[in-house]
Amino acid sequence: MFLDYDFRHFNFRLIFYMIALNVIGVLVVRSATNMDSDYVGKQLMGVLVGLAIAIGLSLIDYHKILNLSTVIYAVCIGSLVAVLIWGKTVNNAKRWIEVPVIGQLQPSEFVKIGLITTFSWYFMKYQEKINQVSTVVIAAVMFGIPAVLIFEQPNLSTCLVILVIVLGIVFASGISYKWIGGTLAVTVPMVATFIYLLLHGMIPFIKEYQAGRILAWFYPEQYGEARYQQNNSIIAIGSGQLAGKGLFNTTIASVKNGNFLSEEQTDFIFAVIGEELGFRGCVIVIILFLLIVYECLMMAARAKDLSGKLLCAGMATLIAFQAFANIAVATGIFPNTGLPLPFISFGSSSLISIFIGMGLVLNVGLQREVRHN
Repeated sequence: MFLDYDFRHFNFRLIFYMIALNVIGVLVVRSATNMDSDYVGKQLMGVLVGLAIAIGLSLIDYHKILNLSTVIYAVCIGSLVAVLIWGKTVNNAKRWIEVPVIGQLQPSEFVKIGLITTFSWYFMKYQEKINQVSTVVIAAVMFGIPAVLIFEQPNLSTCLVILVIVLGIVFASGISYKWIGGTLAVTVPMVATFIYLLLHGMIPFIKEYQAGRILAWFYPEQYGEARYQQNNSIIAIGSGQLAGKGLFNTTIASVKNGNFLSEEQTDFIFAVIGEELGFRGCVIVIILFLLIVYECLMMAARAKDLSGKLLCAGMATLIAFQAFANIAVATGIFPNTGLPLPFISFGSSSLISIFIGMGLVLNVGLQREVRHN
């Protein structure tokens, strides 16, 4: 039971870093929505519920959760199928579902955490056979089923996220470098071929808007309309200079207040941070993300078994990649992907799902391997 834990190993630093990002998130969401109390109230509720869930899960042995991985995986698949059948369509995408009492949820956000737990359990169970072809093929199928369902929403960006997560877990599992080298040898030419075909309009299964976003990244002058949001985001970040224009500013020179950004409370929230908190605010946010990833990796290194190590590595990969991708989009480094900034962007599904994963990570830290010098 939790009374048996040594709470000297509880990672209060990680809790502090998450809350710090949440505070910044609530403030920036309030500013981005022009102090809309509904948005702020929902964001605060998401933070409080998520934090309570994280603390609760941190006291539950993560092995008990991992033992339910088959059920968790089945629920993930079921929820994605439900989205395609009964989901709510917004902007030509069917990614949300109405749940009684709870309200609107985005199942793909929770699937990210579900796949982290499932693959952590799977590679722990088959760690002695991890380099066998059958083990790798089954893992590929386990990834492929939810990936196809998410792609059909359509949600290419989340497909990319879960691909990176699974690759991170596979790498941390200790798989042979022969598999890694072989995968790279196949993947690099495939990606190059995909890009070539895309640039020549020969990829039929990519939606027109998805192709436009990618093409706008390669040819910004020719696809100015698709690049419009990112260009305005870069202007907003640059206009904040060192100290920013200040939170809740209403100046006419504000990119945010001029309605030059859409979804500034979610996809382009980093642009609001850059404009209102300046370079200093951006650096603080990035440092907080780096500290969270560092703590996850340190707990992975100290985990008492492979499943705990993979849980922490999976969450580190998720937060690192998604934070990088969101910031990269806002600064024009990546094509527009529509990924939220963890702990900061508006959205209860994103907030609560991340907190669920971090609760498991905190429990891994509580059961860390004790090394005696």
